Amino acid sequence: MTDKLKKIFEKGSKYNFSSVDLAYIHYGFDDSIEYDALVVAPVYTPEKLIRDSSFKITKLGSHDFCEGFLVEKDGLKIAWAKSTTGGGNMLDYMLICATLKFKKLIFVGAVGALKAEFNIGDICIPSYCVSGTLANAYLRDSLSDYIPFEKIYPDEQYTDSVIELAKENGYTVKKASVFCTDSIVMEYAHLDEIRSFDTDLIEMETSVFYDAAKLFEVPAVALLVVSDNSATGVPLVGRSEEVEAVYDRARKEILPDLIYLLSRR
Repeated sequence: MTDKLKKIFEKGSKYNFSSVDLAYIHYGFDDSIEYDALVVAPVYTPEKLIRDSSFKITKLGSHDFCEGFLVEKDGLKIAWAKSTTGGGNMLDYMLICATLKFKKLIFVGAVGALKAEFNIGDICIPSYCVSGTLANAYLRDSLSDYIPFEKIYPDEQYTDSVIELAKENGYTVKKASVFCTDSIVMEYAHLDEIRSFDTDLIEMETSVFYDAAKLFEVPAVALLVVSDNSATGVPLVGRSEEVEAVYDRARKEILPDLIYLLSRR
C-alpha cells in the first residue's frame, strides 16, 4: 500500500468510516488472510463464470451493490469482489479492499470491439486505456490536475508475462487499446468521435482499475472478453447460438483457468 492510499483512508476515517472494516462489511473478506489474488469483477459473480467443479465457491457477504466470495482450488484462496458497472463504482468498491493482503490483482469483464479484426470470445489485455471517465480525476492530488482522455498505461512487462503464461498453456491473449466510457447508452451517440481516438476496444472500468491499482503495489492485470463488435455488427444482445457458444467458452472455461494460473504463479 502506497503512502497516498494510506492518506486516502486517513481522510476517510476522519470524516466517515473510522470504526468500520469496509472490506468485511461489504464483502465478508477477512483481513487476517493473505489471499493469493483479489479478483474485481463488475457484474460477474464466480458462479456466472466458473463451471469447473474443482473450484470451491463460498459466498461470504453482500451489501447493496456488491457481493464477496471466496474461490478455492488446490490450496489457493482467491477473494472475489463483484461490484456494479462504471468507473466510479470500480474506484469505491476496489479501494475498500485496501486493508486486505493479496498477492495479485485481477480485473475480469466484458468489452466491446471497435475494429473488425477482433472476434467475439477474444481475450484481451489493455496496452493502454483512454480515460473517458471522470472517476480518474479523483485519483489526482488535485481534481484540477485531471486531463480528460489521457492514456493510462499498465505495467507492460507484467502484461507481456501474462500473455506468455497464457501462450504456454495453449491460450491466445491479445494486447489491445481501450477507450473507457461513463455511459453505455450514450457511447453510441458519440461513437464516431470515440473512434477518432483509434482504440481497439471500449468498456467502462479499466482506466480506473489500472490507475487505482498503482496504489496497491501488487501485480495487476485486466482480462477482457470481447462480447460484441460495432464494426462488424455483432450485437451484445441477440447473438447467434454459434457465436454465443464461442463467447461462453472464453468466459466460462478460459477466463477461470487464466485466473487460476495467475493466482498460483
